[in-house]
Amino acid sequence: MLYLYNMSTTDRFDIIFKALADGRRREILDLLRDAPKTTGELCAHFARELDRCTVMQHLSVLENADLLIVQRKGKFRWNHLNPLPLKEISDRWIQPRARGAVQLLAKLKKDLED
Repeated sequence: MLYLYNMSTTDRFDIIFKALADGRRREILDLLRDAPKTTGELCAHFARELDRCTVMQHLSVLENADLLIVQRKGKFRWNHLNPLPLKEISDRWIQPRARGAVQLLAKLKKDLED
């Protein structure tokens, strides 16, 4: 979504984290990890627990958070995972801490070997 790029970084991350807060939305992203799926396929996956309208609402939240890219082809609505916002989260919060953990493990290994 273009308007997300006009927001402050904090506002963008708030929207992303709120979208990721729901387990069903994370499950949708997991389903899209390997290949895009149609809205019908996603609705069929959740048929026992959610109606189509609820699945569409979850898809809308993911699309508004830019975690989902929608492509319409004929009568089908294809949903693609957009991994870029997840990478931005990783780059900001996970990677800096992971570097420190690796350095700590390397120091521990060296200390144990000495």
